[in-house]
Amino acid sequence: MARASKKTVRGRAAPKLAKVGRGELLTLIDFVRYAVSRFTEAKLAFAHGTTDPVAEAAFLVCEALHLHPDQFEIFAHACVTTAEGKTLLDLIHKRVTTRKPAAYLVNKIYMRGLPFYVDERVIVPRSFIGELLESHFGGDGEVGSLIDDPTAVERVLDLCTGSGCLAILAAHHFPNATIDAVDISKGALEVAARNVSEHGLDERITLHRGDLFAPLGDNKYDLIITNPPYVDAEGMAALPPECRAEPKLAFDGGADGLDVVRRIVHDAPDHLTPDGGLLCEIGRGRELVDEAFPELPLLWLDTEESEGEVFWIAAADLG
Repeated sequence: MARASKKTVRGRAAPKLAKVGRGELLTLIDFVRYAVSRFTEAKLAFAHGTTDPVAEAAFLVCEALHLHPDQFEIFAHACVTTAEGKTLLDLIHKRVTTRKPAAYLVNKIYMRGLPFYVDERVIVPRSFIGELLESHFGGDGEVGSLIDDPTAVERVLDLCTGSGCLAILAAHHFPNATIDAVDISKGALEVAARNVSEHGLDERITLHRGDLFAPLGDNKYDLIITNPPYVDAEGMAALPPECRAEPKLAFDGGADGLDVVRRIVHDAPDHLTPDGGLLCEIGRGRELVDEAFPELPLLWLDTEESEGEVFWIAAADLG
């Protein structure tokens, strides 16, 4: 049998991008426009730090040229060298043909302005919890603040830490806290260790390998944050190729998506201080969560891009 001459992406012929003539694309904005057209044409999915083809194209162009995303407008009309142009076209081509998240192609993602290393060992960070730490845990009498004084928080736990990004953001927001971060994946903890070290937080963040609370003994925390697996069976079957490039373990929440969430809610009271609380992200499963825990006064929190995808509950209300 003759060997197939075309590479395939999960059973489909990989799309081919038309060749770009020399001098046809000159500036950063030219390459962004070209990338947006190709991304839209290929019907890519955007859910990994960027939400649309324009933002994704600008992110890739900046990273390839070693520019911070905030610098794009300054250099938008600057010309790109021939070598840089080849690098950009190769990157755009990889995004279209592999359908891998852009963050994997450049090994970087930003959360709340901070850079984090990522690769295929971890889910690409896009949790809403980072924003909520700033908006609802500010103290100083702010309206809607859930913890009166961030400087009084001494111990924080990040369950299902993945790349360690939430643990690191918590370390920045709660300056006097030590943080424990847990994940069951050895590979994820290797990535988290790199990020913790690069952010200079080795003395404040301790990484633990294990199943949720299992490696923590009787430790108690002022705050538990978690972005656990919460995709249900139907959602798992419908994941776009970009998400299928990420670790299945980080998505799969069982038949209804709540297998891990139930365990966290059940065991959290044993690991919270009397004035502590649990902050848990569950995606678009609010109705199921409310049905699963009708006796709990869950407080649903919104962000700029989400509504009711994260809940808070105080230790006293967990029982």
